[in-house]
Amino acid sequence: MVGVSASLIGWFFFVELTSGILQGYYVPLISDLVAHLGIVDADFNWFEAAQLLLSALVVPVLAKLGDMMGHKRMLLIATVLTAGATWWLCFANDFWSFLAAWALQGFYVVWLPLEIALIFERGRTSGQAASDTRRAAGLLVVALEAGAILGALGAGSIFAALSENVTLALMVPAVAVTAVFFVILFKVPESEPLPGRTLDVVGFVLLSLSLLLVTSGLTFLRLNGPETWWVWAIILVGVAAIVPFGRWELRQKDPAIDLRVLRQPTMWPVQLTAGLVGISLLGAQAPLSTYAGTDPVNGYGLGLSASQRSILIGAYLLSMIVGALLFPLVSKRTSPRIALIVAAFLVAGGYLLFLPFHLETWQVFTNMAIAGLGSGALVGAMPAAAAAAAPRGQTGVASALTNTTKTIGGSFASATFGIVLFAGAAGAVTSTASSLGGYLVVWSVCGGGALVAAVLLFFVPKLAFSDEMTADAASATSPVA
Repeated sequence: MVGVSASLIGWFFFVELTSGILQGYYVPLISDLVAHLGIVDADFNWFEAAQLLLSALVVPVLAKLGDMMGHKRMLLIATVLTAGATWWLCFANDFWSFLAAWALQGFYVVWLPLEIALIFERGRTSGQAASDTRRAAGLLVVALEAGAILGALGAGSIFAALSENVTLALMVPAVAVTAVFFVILFKVPESEPLPGRTLDVVGFVLLSLSLLLVTSGLTFLRLNGPETWWVWAIILVGVAAIVPFGRWELRQKDPAIDLRVLRQPTMWPVQLTAGLVGISLLGAQAPLSTYAGTDPVNGYGLGLSASQRSILIGAYLLSMIVGALLFPLVSKRTSPRIALIVAAFLVAGGYLLFLPFHLETWQVFTNMAIAGLGSGALVGAMPAAAAAAAPRGQTGVASALTNTTKTIGGSFASATFGIVLFAGAAGAVTSTASSLGGYLVVWSVCGGGALVAAVLLFFVPKLAFSDEMTADAASATSPVA
């Protein structure tokens, strides 16, 4: 097999740059989209919830199909679906059609896990697959965050230049995603899947049912409040559905999710870390933005304008880029395990520093920069570590599971933070502000979750995710092989 080339990383860099644009482009336009669709601000939460739910359901399936049929093929299918949905958004003029298109756009979430899997599989015979994948993952995260910055900064200018025409403005990301399809089609080589694989349809149905119930329950918890009994019933049924799923999987020769691999000490801490860090990665950004905009007359908050908050968020994204670039260097000088632990402690330290230091802009900036360094390192490191720990034939689904657990962690955080911030709002001076106690809970949960993740990573073997361990396991394959 031909090793990993610089040109392949370059083309994937473009793919992730576009992924970042999709994540950042729409945020400055939310108010205009709300007016365009004739809805209220709160309705926009349904778009985010639907996309997170769909990504949690489809990412493991597409990743498994990538392991079976080729990762490039699944990249193309995911890109076609993303491009179709992005073009649909341009012409969706009502709530329901926009909701469907926005949800289907979530197929782009599988790009990074499939790219990581393809890079790792192509580099297996080089003896440096793990370290090469870590370096590549760091560069892809740089592209992702740079795209988010580019999208967020460019959307407003493009919208104004197009005379605030929503349809024309939404065509810009659609064109970018269409270009991604041709890049993958002509420039990305296919991986070599193992023959004789089968798709465990029953297993994926059981897994999807559990994820559907848990993530939708968490969404309804945020929207309906903790006093709604049927919301808790949905979540409990979803958790209970894991039991029949686990029993079925242990009886399968080629399971949807190989639980025997998942319980290995090189795998389960990584997957749990993804979920715990997902709390801050997906759940803390909105509270941080609202805190920065809160009027200091309340006794807390920074009172920053929208443009000033954008600068603050941009600085956070830049710190994530630095963290992504530093991770492979620290891994080389120490070990991948130590680098993961340090990154998790940085996330924990950044958010726990908010508890005593949150009244000055420089304090918030410093805390976010520290957390951003760790977050940027972990975004690319977790799927790369999962790929390194997985046997051949399971790199795609192992990488994708880090995204699924991260999504579940983010859904939990979004529901919990929405409740605690709303609960104390009545005690604030200004009508739209949340309570300081609510923000302290948010920062404590984010910091505590990352701290637990750092401790769990100590259970990982010392040489895990290194080239030496990967070389020793180079002949290991999925049980079906």
